Amino acid sequence: MLDQEFMKTLREKNAVHGKLRREIIKLAGDAQSSAKKAIFALHRDDREGTDARLAEAEAGFAAARAVIERSPELVKEGSYRAALEEFMEATLYRNFVRDGRVDPVDFPDADYETFIGALSDLTGEIQRRQVKAAIEGRVDEVARYKEAVEAIVGELLNMDLEGYLRNKFDQAKNSLRRAEDVLYDTSIRGK
Repeated sequence: MLDQEFMKTLREKNAVHGKLRREIIKLAGDAQSSAKKAIFALHRDDREGTDARLAEAEAGFAAARAVIERSPELVKEGSYRAALEEFMEATLYRNFVRDGRVDPVDFPDADYETFIGALSDLTGEIQRRQVKAAIEGRVDEVARYKEAVEAIVGELLNMDLEGYLRNKFDQAKNSLRRAEDVLYDTSIRGK
């Protein structure tokens, strides 16, 4: 009734895909962890630690891309996409801290959705940096960080975001609200 050779081929292809998928999940998880550690290092102003963690993440993505070459559909694997987004967020944040700018980053497999998600999350990191500046009494930076969050949210507002990206945008709006509150509290205390 069933062609046994055909069924054997399907089983083999499924087994290979499953093995490669598990490899991608592991590699992506490691890269994502390194990106998170890079962000944490930035919050401690550890520039060398940040660069080292980002380099670890890049190495993980290089290994993942080698697996993806063998099974291209894995580029859409959720864990890989999440790791890319975290890496883009960490890279954008590092660049913002270093240069005071949010500029595009060229990285394989990172598409517009990756960047929108990363930009949305970046607002939370900038807002955390704003809180640190407020605690340390650097009032001029408090306003600058609020302006940066506001600029990102303003750009995202011009996009018709849906689904997952809409949720990310809503989180960015919450970061802006918190940034405004910190600026307000800092300005009241300063008077």
